[in-house]
Amino acid sequence: MAEEAAVRAQGEVVRRLKQDKADPDEIAKEVAKLLEMKAQLGADEGKHKFVLKTPKETLTGKYGEDSKLIYDLKDQGGELLSLRYDLTVPFARYLAMNKIANIKRYHIAKVYRRDNPAMTRGRYREFYQCDFDIAGQFDPMIPDAECLKIVHEILSDLQLGDFLIKVNDRRILDGMFAVCGVPDSKFRTICSSVDKLDKMPWEEVRSEMVGEKGLSPEAADRIGEYVQLHGGLDLIERLLQDAKLSQNKLAKEGLGDMKLLFEYLTLFGITGKISFDLSLARGLDYYTGVIFEAVLLQQENDHVEEPVSVGSVAGGGRYDGLVGMFDPKGRKVPCVGVSIGIERIFSILEQRVEASEEKIRTTETQVLVASAQKKLLEERLKLISELWDAGIKAEVLYKKNPKLLNQLQYCEDTGIPLVAIVGEQELKDGVVKLRVVATREEVNVRRENLVEEIRMRTRRP
Repeated sequence: MAEEAAVRAQGEVVRRLKQDKADPDEIAKEVAKLLEMKAQLGADEGKHKFVLKTPKETLTGKYGEDSKLIYDLKDQGGELLSLRYDLTVPFARYLAMNKIANIKRYHIAKVYRRDNPAMTRGRYREFYQCDFDIAGQFDPMIPDAECLKIVHEILSDLQLGDFLIKVNDRRILDGMFAVCGVPDSKFRTICSSVDKLDKMPWEEVRSEMVGEKGLSPEAADRIGEYVQLHGGLDLIERLLQDAKLSQNKLAKEGLGDMKLLFEYLTLFGITGKISFDLSLARGLDYYTGVIFEAVLLQQENDHVEEPVSVGSVAGGGRYDGLVGMFDPKGRKVPCVGVSIGIERIFSILEQRVEASEEKIRTTETQVLVASAQKKLLEERLKLISELWDAGIKAEVLYKKNPKLLNQLQYCEDTGIPLVAIVGEQELKDGVVKLRVVATREEVNVRRENLVEEIRMRTRRP
């Protein structure tokens, strides 16, 4: 059919634009045209106006300038596909497809970025993310505050060093751009430039705005006055009185919510690690309100000669319009969420362990059942069966007659804390010799008391 051929041709236009890294606004425009053509085709066939397919077309027009990092594919019919860029857009699509209006969930899964890998900084093309999201119609800033509390709790418990959670609001940013004289059409691309301030000095960011993106030098200088501000409630109060920002509806609304957020964070007792930072932009297009990003301030310790630099380790924000983009009737479900960079955190922990030469326990096994002499495999299997039945995490080497030294070395290598040794004399006496691997202390324990002794010695504080 001619209509189907037209749809395929439009799909090819979108693919070429993305391949050529064209302007995101132009890509979004062509994608919208493609979706409209598909909807019309569906209507002509007596179907729904908008049929959402799980893998197709979902990622386009959601990530701004980061769209160039999406892995594009094509199926046998020539339709565009992409590898999952993050967990947020697929989550929003899931809510729309299943008509879910209220959910609180976490999700750990792989995502893919067509990026330049930097292994030492925990930056990969294929990596895991852990997301936590709250979807539903709730009173302002209560779910947002909980997300920030969760980030604070995770980073505190992991003891990664000093950290700071930067917060801002897309409405404040858009209001700021408006009062600084940025044309509406340039809001997102200028926002993307501001997002680079954590990696580039202001002079370079200003040069990009003016030289590459065509912003007037006067507007750029006005932006510079704002984006170098950071603080807490005092700064929010000051900006609420700002002659320009206070006259902008979006900015005033965002500042009001930011003040409320800080009041809740004060109740949670975490404002010492929170900074209201006007340079924080988060380049993704789907954010509509509060945005936040956690960065490590000091990665070094006594064992590491140079700081471990991995950039931000968590980020997120509010995206109230994303679900509506996938719903055939445009029904919106307000959402807020956070993404934890698991791989980046692991890279810090791994480098610290390597530098400190500290041994990491690679198993949860509590005890190894060993024998001191040959021909005791049956006795080892009897004992380990008793321990398994009692819920003890136990192992045995898969050899008939292993040497005792090899069994003890295995515990050293894997971090198993205890060894239960059976020998001819122990069998006669009705005891088991329990050895503490770390101290090499050995005690004889009555067989009927062994389970309780192992539990007591491996109980976590």
